[in-house]
Amino acid sequence: MIAGGRWHLIFQGLGVTVLIAVCALLIGTVLGCLFALMKISTKKILRGISELYTTVIRGIPLATQLMIFYFVVFAPLGMDRLLVAILAYGINSGAYCTEILRAGIQGVDIGQMEAGRSLGLSRWQTLRKIILPQAIKAVLPTYASEFIVLIKETSVASFIAVTDLTKAGDMIRNATYNAWIPLLTCAIIYLILTVGLTKLFGMLEKRMAKSDRS
Repeated sequence: MIAGGRWHLIFQGLGVTVLIAVCALLIGTVLGCLFALMKISTKKILRGISELYTTVIRGIPLATQLMIFYFVVFAPLGMDRLLVAILAYGINSGAYCTEILRAGIQGVDIGQMEAGRSLGLSRWQTLRKIILPQAIKAVLPTYASEFIVLIKETSVASFIAVTDLTKAGDMIRNATYNAWIPLLTCAIIYLILTVGLTKLFGMLEKRMAKSDRS
């Protein structure tokens, strides 16, 4: 693995894994905010669209969605498979971020909305300035878990021949006929990533809690 310089594949695959996860979370966050606001809207059609989106996306396995996006939706466009993976993961993450943010918004005391309106703020201004900041703090642990899940779920990107970390390990296994070193290396890297991110978000959560008390 080292002698043939194949370890470069591991680092390249790690870069692809992190890129997909970060970009997908950003897309998912934007979609999550949009559909969460639609889901708590007073307009029935907006609630219906949001409900349809979350139901369909969360009800279909990610691997199946990935292949549908690549082989069915974007096949005629000849889009790069890495970009397809980012979009597919982002749309999938958006459905989960929608429920995370919706729960956070609805978890804020209803009196906060009434207080904002009594100060002369519109519904949107109250949501943006009072409700959302509190909701984001409340859902941070769940949001962090979504990012960690995304890191691990990138392993199915190989279904459309994206060379992520898992695919890189498998390529080395095929070339060397040795499964132990490349696959265990990938497993250790995933473990370091997930444990490290868990610790990082835990520190951030404690710091935010401390700033609230001070």
